[in-house]
Amino acid sequence: MLQPSHIMSGKLTYKESGVDTREAAALVGDIGTHVRRTQQQRKLYGAFGLFAAAFDLSEYEKPVIVTGCDGVGTKLDILLQKEEYGIAGKDLVAMSVNDIITTGGDPLMFLDYVGIAALDKRMITELIAGMCDYLEDCGCILAGGETAEMPGIVPEDVVELAGFCIGACEKENLIDPTQLQEGDVLVGYPSDGPHANGWSLIRRVIAEHPDALSEEELQSLLAPTRLYHDVVADIRKTGVTPKAYAHITGGGLPENIERLFQGLGADLEIPFWDNKPMRKLFEFVDAEDKFHTFNMGIGWVAIVSADEADAILAAGPGGAVIGKVVSQEGVRVIEKGA
Repeated sequence: MLQPSHIMSGKLTYKESGVDTREAAALVGDIGTHVRRTQQQRKLYGAFGLFAAAFDLSEYEKPVIVTGCDGVGTKLDILLQKEEYGIAGKDLVAMSVNDIITTGGDPLMFLDYVGIAALDKRMITELIAGMCDYLEDCGCILAGGETAEMPGIVPEDVVELAGFCIGACEKENLIDPTQLQEGDVLVGYPSDGPHANGWSLIRRVIAEHPDALSEEELQSLLAPTRLYHDVVADIRKTGVTPKAYAHITGGGLPENIERLFQGLGADLEIPFWDNKPMRKLFEFVDAEDKFHTFNMGIGWVAIVSADEADAILAAGPGGAVIGKVVSQEGVRVIEKGA
């Protein structure tokens, strides 16, 4: 009977060290169907699976490249516990793609990085499937990525997760926040929950008050970050180019909107966030700090001239005026009915 060569030689193999390159190569084939779903609206220039990916920008007259990267934050800890790998994939895409489209750019290519202790085919496949669900929706190609097995470096119950998006925009269509002026109107669009931000605080509340939320309520908060490409597409159809977009992530409305202003500010009155699990959590959270931690039910903001507000309210799904640009610096937020 033939023995494996490493047994006969007494030498160690890479697999015995915790890394199975053959299994990893097989996984690439297994996820091919999901990858191909992201190449229906756009195609890579050249073959998929090389050492780098290329995209032909000749359809743009004066293209400007826009890039972004992000992760899922500490929400990932609970997603892994609940084995909600598909949601983690969607969060990963939305956090970067939403940032790309704040520029007025088109998301073209996405890459992922996954660092794990040992290959888990089910986990990786569901992560990729979740990514591709969102990438297919917004016409962005999964152009490649890296799955790194790092036994002894990454703990067995931990996954390192990062996403990178590359987009392009015609130079003349780039969003220019320097045009903002007093009297401009802020239109907010609903979030689907806390998205992928504020989870360090949510986890702290749950740890100290384990009965604060039911299992069903916690599960509802895990809804993936909303992808706002539909809002941007509808606004484009009106012919209106907003002066600024803001993706409301860590820091909430104040920090994410303040970064747009130079010597200006905004006064906001936002709708009451009718989210029962979040209202329960707020009982344990500082009343002011919640505005600087959570999106408070508003995940996306467009800022336009006052005479353009009606046009985008009629176009974008679910938009509502939440405030105006003012001369006083800083962003002040109050919640109706709170």
